[in-house]
Amino acid sequence: MRWHWAIFVAMLPGLALAQAEVPFGGLSHDASLPVEITAERLDLDQAAGSAVFSGAVKVGQGTLRLAADRVEVFYDQAAAEPTGKVQRMIATGNVTLANGTEAAEADNAVYEVAAGTIAMDGNVLLTQGQNALSSQTLNIDLNKGTGQLEGRVQTIFVPGSQPGAAP
Repeated sequence: MRWHWAIFVAMLPGLALAQAEVPFGGLSHDASLPVEITAERLDLDQAAGSAVFSGAVKVGQGTLRLAADRVEVFYDQAAAEPTGKVQRMIATGNVTLANGTEAAEADNAVYEVAAGTIAMDGNVLLTQGQNALSSQTLNIDLNKGTGQLEGRVQTIFVPGSQPGAAP
């Protein structure tokens, strides 16, 4: 009977929680895979080891997909010779992240490629199958397959559905 109450409470609109942890990344992710980027424009700064992609930017790495208005890419400069290995990506404007049946939207995102972490902020909406969660921030650990939502978390759970399950 207690679980009925939990589902009822979770379905209340405007429910405020300081923090919630959810599974993310039903499919395994390999940060060593090549990163493919397409955009309308590219501005390079070789001295800084960065590139700015703008205009309908689409990023793919394995099953992970990211889209945004603008993505700034920082390359690994620690090596004695430039490797072209992507270290960090900062996405801004209409950011969408998808991995399998899960998708997240936000105003901004920072993807630390080697660490396998993504920090999203600003009007975050996470959908997992028929379930939806919203908050101010979402921190995803691709290696652990978890996500943590913080700041005015609101949820809609469809009874009988599983997080990450296909609709």
